[in-house]
Amino acid sequence: MKRIYLDHAATTSVDKRVLKAMLPYFNLKYGNPMSLHFFGREAQEAVEKARSTAACFFHCLPEEIFFTSGATESNNWVIKGVAKAYRLKYKSKPHIITSAIEHHCVLAACASIEKEELAEITYLSPDTEGIISPEAVKKAIKDNTALVSIMYVNNEIGTKEPIEEIGKILAGKVPFHTDATQAVNYFNCDVKKLGVDFLSMSGHKIYGPKGVGLLYIKNNSLIASVQEGGSQERDMRAGTHNVPGIVGLGKALELIKKENKKILQLRNHLISRVLKEVPLSKLNGSLRDRSPNNANFTFKNIEGESLIMLLDKEGIACSTGSACSSHSLEPSHVLLAIGLSPEEAHGSLRVTLGKSTTKKDIDFTVEKIKKAVAELRKISGNVLEEYEQLH
Repeated sequence: MKRIYLDHAATTSVDKRVLKAMLPYFNLKYGNPMSLHFFGREAQEAVEKARSTAACFFHCLPEEIFFTSGATESNNWVIKGVAKAYRLKYKSKPHIITSAIEHHCVLAACASIEKEELAEITYLSPDTEGIISPEAVKKAIKDNTALVSIMYVNNEIGTKEPIEEIGKILAGKVPFHTDATQAVNYFNCDVKKLGVDFLSMSGHKIYGPKGVGLLYIKNNSLIASVQEGGSQERDMRAGTHNVPGIVGLGKALELIKKENKKILQLRNHLISRVLKEVPLSKLNGSLRDRSPNNANFTFKNIEGESLIMLLDKEGIACSTGSACSSHSLEPSHVLLAIGLSPEEAHGSLRVTLGKSTTKKDIDFTVEKIKKAVAELRKISGNVLEEYEQLH
């Protein structure tokens, strides 16, 4: 059976060139970068080369790049580290502004410090397309606002947020963080142009390895370390460096070419066919302000998990939303926030394309979606008819 992978928002395959760059650091150049001998210096040089590559990509200084285990750690560090530093400096409770459609790790980090009464949190609601209004951000600012955290591209519905506009509003007033995990492959991530003080991302979304990411921290930003241990990463992030992962992350960033035209054409072809050929289907999120690889649909009168399983039997890998919450029975918080009912949210399908996706893959997938949706609606109709007869 041919396998078609259309879940690139969950993870991507490691590029062969990335893997080639990483391999020596597993068994030949295996030193600890903190060691003073040759093996340590060799590993340290590799880490610093990757740091310089990342700094070039994000248009910042190398010392503003901190390597982490991924965006989840980076996001937790920003939320908790800024709140901690604010309390230590001002001896008062900080206020943080975020959105109701952030990744679970941001929302969970905010909920954690809110529950412990370590910070006050404001959750901004999006419009029906999933866009956070810059004006709403401006109105939410208080005297004790220590941070605004708004993701660049939503991981479920693909909506691109107006980060530059928000950055201009906040410039010199309130520190600004964006989770750029889903944006790095497709949009400009020049931190100066975006106007952000913090930016987080993960390697495995850009054809790099899992278990590695980074956090950009603008020089002189108010943030504390939240991980105790050694003096790695300039005393800010303890823990032995994941040298192969860091090398892979640097190589993946080096290889990024924002050639969106082909993938955008394929995605638009997918959206057009589904909306025309599948009755009672709807696109979730903005069509204009959207990642070029993302299509998120709702199909009325079906259950999304069942659709995923039927497509999987045909060799097609998609999802209903974030991979981090795929085993949850709760409807997507993102779809609920943009106005869908729980029933509609349960009937969602996220299709995310990658650089290996072809038109043949898309056309095959559309045919299988049509077949699966019709089959599921027939089953649900029969069940409803039997229920009405019994009652």
